[in-house]
Amino acid sequence: MYDWMEEAGRVVEKIGTPEFPCALADGLRQVAPFDFTVVFGHVGTEAPIDLHDDFPKSKRRIFVEDYQAGPYVLDPFFLAATKPITPGLYRMRDIAPDRFYQGEYYRSYYKRTGLAEEIGYFIDIPGAGMIVVSLMRAEKPFSAKEIRHLHALWPLVRAACCKHWSDFPTMARGAAANGVSRRVDLAFQAFGDGVLTPREREVVEFTLKGHSAEAVGTILGISPGTVRIHRRNIYAKLRINSQGELFSKFIEKAL
Repeated sequence: MYDWMEEAGRVVEKIGTPEFPCALADGLRQVAPFDFTVVFGHVGTEAPIDLHDDFPKSKRRIFVEDYQAGPYVLDPFFLAATKPITPGLYRMRDIAPDRFYQGEYYRSYYKRTGLAEEIGYFIDIPGAGMIVVSLMRAEKPFSAKEIRHLHALWPLVRAACCKHWSDFPTMARGAAANGVSRRVDLAFQAFGDGVLTPREREVVEFTLKGHSAEAVGTILGISPGTVRIHRRNIYAKLRINSQGELFSKFIEKAL
């Protein structure tokens, strides 16, 4: 593997300075080249806090502004960060639902990013939440060898990020107190209120997250056929004809 000691020194040197996120990204690029980096802070199910990104202006609207406007509630990385997940490096495809790449969130939002793959370091910040350092590639997925090398850097990445963002608990409390975030669980509970039954809202939630009828049935303890009946009833009650319309209505209500 590339001798990373010199890069590690640069990263450690920049801890606590505004240059740290860029130094970390530049160092990681020496091991496995990638196009973009974004660091989101997660506190429970509050909306993600953008701690750093290096998107050009033409891309930032899609990756950050549009994302924070609502689609984040269906993002596998966001959903993983809001649940007990073992800290470490994860590939999107390893934690996404079984039909994520055929789901409406992927078709309507994520595909617009043009990414070939996204991987992320999930770093637990005691007393606050989770920080996710996402590495994104536009042309091709990361190789198994690159993933192994990035895994090997986990101890340093974790320690450096915990040290640099040691004030994250204060930032998180401030964001919550100022009401700048919305809770994802409330978004799903409110969707279709007065129209859909609680079970139908559950079917909507897992369908939009990218689960197949079979997977939704397993989660809810019902048959795939019953899930499909619920979906037909949901479409009829909401006067829609497709999952794309369902996605649009949900995002509209989540805003």
